[in-house]
Amino acid sequence: MVDLQFSTLLLFSIISPLLFFLLSTLINPCTSTPTKIPSSYPILGSIFAIWKNKERRVQWISDIVTSTPNLTFTLHRPFGYRQIFTANAANVQHILKSHFHNYHKGEVFRRTLRDFLGDGIFNADGENWKFQRQVSSHQFNTKSLKNFVEHVVGVELSDRLVPILKNAAENNNVLDFQDVLQRFAFDNICKIAFGYDPAYLTPSLPDAKFAGVFDNALKRISERFNSNIPFVWKIKRALCIGTERDLKITVQQVREFASEIIREKKQEYSLNESNTNNDLLSRFLSSGHKDEVFVTDIVISFILAGRDTTSAALTWFFWLVSKNPGVENEIIKEIRGNNSEGGPIYDEVKNMVYTHASLCESMRLYPPVPVSTKSAVNDDVLPDGTVVKRGTRISYHPYAMGRVEKVWGADWAEFRPERWLEWEETAGKWSFVGRDSFTYPVFQAGPRICLGKEMAFLQMKRVVAGVLRRFRVVPAVEGMEPVYVSDFTTKMKGGFPVKIEERVDH
Repeated sequence: MVDLQFSTLLLFSIISPLLFFLLSTLINPCTSTPTKIPSSYPILGSIFAIWKNKERRVQWISDIVTSTPNLTFTLHRPFGYRQIFTANAANVQHILKSHFHNYHKGEVFRRTLRDFLGDGIFNADGENWKFQRQVSSHQFNTKSLKNFVEHVVGVELSDRLVPILKNAAENNNVLDFQDVLQRFAFDNICKIAFGYDPAYLTPSLPDAKFAGVFDNALKRISERFNSNIPFVWKIKRALCIGTERDLKITVQQVREFASEIIREKKQEYSLNESNTNNDLLSRFLSSGHKDEVFVTDIVISFILAGRDTTSAALTWFFWLVSKNPGVENEIIKEIRGNNSEGGPIYDEVKNMVYTHASLCESMRLYPPVPVSTKSAVNDDVLPDGTVVKRGTRISYHPYAMGRVEKVWGADWAEFRPERWLEWEETAGKWSFVGRDSFTYPVFQAGPRICLGKEMAFLQMKRVVAGVLRRFRVVPAVEGMEPVYVSDFTTKMKGGFPVKIEERVDH
């Protein structure tokens, strides 16, 4: 309530009642259609349309972008701020590869997220970004990936996830599968990033302090990032009131918790400099960077990436599979064809072609990160002719790009893994046919392409195999249509309530 009153007073102190009245009488935002480029007005820009669609901003922008001839449009925000949105693959290649040097995170982006992410890899440009990427890349070699999928993911699956699902099946319990998958991913990424097991996915589904404050901090920083009038949050931060006060408290709690683990790791490292731990934190400490603040920034960034992206992808995947029994049957057939008593190990999981295609198809429709934003360093012109002024924010839109009919066909709205496959008659099996990373930038592309792409696929396929071999995941409400929401990643509003049914023939 305080936030609402404060924002309202600020708005009326800047816009005179007369101007607001005149514009309000001339404009009826309810008459605009979702695919119509919103009208823009002096000072206010397209604020009325933005407010109207604030609960579905990703879908709204997608509707507009996919209705334009060049799959690009410019949104006019209040006070002259402009933001370009594009679903044009040629533009994406221009931004992420051929003119990579001209499109950075940008100072506005970094300043907005710095309180939470600091100078971590996802909030960094230039030499700082290069250094973090170089050190982090060693975490994703073949040896590390094998260890991850066979031991870290395998143990979490067999010792925690499967028993929880078995208990739910036996007792006919309803589980929030979105929450369960987030817990699973949180434990996994903490082991990889810290060498620390928070045991967040245990039978009691406990309230883990670190995970709770991390969620709260993420929610508040997302509100700041998506603010339509940025100086409002800046004033609230200066006065330490409302959501900015909450953000300050939760970020401090996250960093204190992370710092405690880092201090323990540094002490362990000082006692044994030949430490052979393979977690990300140990790699950075052994590189000579032992500044606690900087290392904390790095670890927080990787937790954000590793927890929310894979859990979001899997949540939407299991819902789509539950609606498409033919797809589920094909996945089961593949799992059983690869089956070993202990479940698929690295090579077997890696070769799950139909499951891989199903995950790609799910992320086409519901990419974990639906929008990604850069800032132009200098004036430029995109391949489709769009003029970009220095400092302009430009966002490529994976959610919209998965809905472009010219690329995916008239059946783009269907969940059809076969669009990623070719049948090899001589071999009698499917082969995967990928799309270039600029047409399908779910894992970004160019120099910033996601280092953890292969790790994410291995983790997801291991989970899919481990779950669907033994269980059916059934929405608790028949015909459930989740409400799509997006902060930094896509989620189902209110979670994904399911019932678990054990397969009798597993």
